[in-house]
Amino acid sequence: MASKAQTPAHPQTQGFVYSALILGWLVPGAGHLLTRHWIRALLLFVAITAMFALGLAMQAKVYVPNTGDPLDMLGFAGDIGAGVLYFIARIFSLGQSTVQLVTADYGTKFVVVAGLLNFVAAVDAHNLRIGRKV
Repeated sequence: MASKAQTPAHPQTQGFVYSALILGWLVPGAGHLLTRHWIRALLLFVAITAMFALGLAMQAKVYVPNTGDPLDMLGFAGDIGAGVLYFIARIFSLGQSTVQLVTADYGTKFVVVAGLLNFVAAVDAHNLRIGRKV
């Protein structure tokens, strides 16, 4: 016999329910701050920001939209996941337009994975906010 999913007694559904998702995407860990998971928010902020910064330090390629190449579009989707970190990198022209060093390829992967991890963290914060997860 299948059991029903456990739902908490008081889910945090007051206000805009997508606020944790959007805030968590814009600033790494901010969605978890909204749901009062302080330590998880700090760990996510430090991990995602450090991965992004280390990637830029390794001269990573920061993808731009509308290049036409399918792999570049997927890289852009991963990069944009870092939220405000991506926009700061684009505003200050951080990152390279092409990979010129071997370490730059690893750095590019760091930046893309930081964005993808931030997507997962934002969805996790949304699930905490709506009460799907405790």
